[in-house]
Amino acid sequence: MLSSIRTTAPLLSSTVFLLMGVSLLHTHIALQGEALGFSVAMIGILTSAYYTGFLIGTYTVPRLTHRFGHIRTFAFCTSVLAVVVLVQALTSIYAAWLVLRVLQGLLLVGLYAIIESWLNTAADPKHRSSVFAVYMMLNLGASAVAQQFLHLGGEGFVLFCVVAILVCAANLPVVMTPQPQPSIHAASRVQVGRMFRLVPTALVSALISGMVLGAFWGLLPLYAAARGLGIAEVGTYMSVAIAGGVVLQLPLGRLSDRIDRRLALALIGAAAALAALANLALPTAGHLAAMLLVFAFGGMSFAVYPIAVAHLVDYLRRDELLSGSSTVLLVNGIGSAVGPLLAGALMTLTRPAFLFAWFAILDGLLAGYALYRFTRRKREVTPDDNFVPLVNTTPGAMDMHPDAPQRPGEVT
Repeated sequence: MLSSIRTTAPLLSSTVFLLMGVSLLHTHIALQGEALGFSVAMIGILTSAYYTGFLIGTYTVPRLTHRFGHIRTFAFCTSVLAVVVLVQALTSIYAAWLVLRVLQGLLLVGLYAIIESWLNTAADPKHRSSVFAVYMMLNLGASAVAQQFLHLGGEGFVLFCVVAILVCAANLPVVMTPQPQPSIHAASRVQVGRMFRLVPTALVSALISGMVLGAFWGLLPLYAAARGLGIAEVGTYMSVAIAGGVVLQLPLGRLSDRIDRRLALALIGAAAALAALANLALPTAGHLAAMLLVFAFGGMSFAVYPIAVAHLVDYLRRDELLSGSSTVLLVNGIGSAVGPLLAGALMTLTRPAFLFAWFAILDGLLAGYALYRFTRRKREVTPDDNFVPLVNTTPGAMDMHPDAPQRPGEVT
């Protein structure tokens, strides 16, 4: 295990710097957009543009990797991303921000794909799931820590510069790594219709998770600011929400190993809906109460997608796992693109606090649908059920799942 961690340390280091930059960028764009006079709906559209780029990049950036290799493509994407971030700092034109957000999503999905495919190759097959658990914890942990950069003073340009610095720093470990580049594999097929017929709860849960977390990343900072929190306090608020995902994902995943996963999703959805309703009903709650509520909500929200994937794995053959993960990630990406649009419109027509009304509706629908599916068909829970912590980045992440088939040329 330790040898695998040492082998993958350069890639994991790149992950930390990259995710710190990306998470800070999400929050800063929401707050800076508001400072520039963009409406909540406009900021929601910016978030949707990012996830639209994410979807486009899932199927276009791999062609670049096939042509130039992992190291040069990674260096290219980080360099262009840093330029895009700095260009965004220099303009306040909304149309330009839209284009730049699409480019950011497109470039980042390529970077995630390179890191994950490389981790899959570099890690000992016996320790892939452990390495991926470390990757997941670093992913969310770096996102939580990054929010503390909001404590830095100065104009909005300063934080864009910090993001660009972090992205450039992410490039260094990959460029300097002595590890050989991984072999390149063909993309897995997407089969939405077949997967929905086979495991409908997994796809519905992934869709709702995307709609919730897309609005979470793009609009929750605006909700926090509307509560009267300063910029630094918004950073702490976001950090606490993400920390909930770090702390609760594994315990909730283990719960889903012990009971039917659809029942687990129903319980988690209901708990998340209650936490959202409590936020809505207690708009003037004290600082500690607000932090506890958002910690609980974040913990529940970040657990839905990996449990949905675990539920998918329960019903697929080994040779179908990569195709299934591509499908569920596509559905999740669509939700992430649509969610901020609808949530932003709701917040504009009502008030910012109604973001949690949106969350409550979605989580209530998740709880109801999962419970309905649970009553229609029972699944036998076995000792072989094994939840794996997961982040929704690229289909390549699924390669490190312990049940995933071995790629051609891999040594076990």
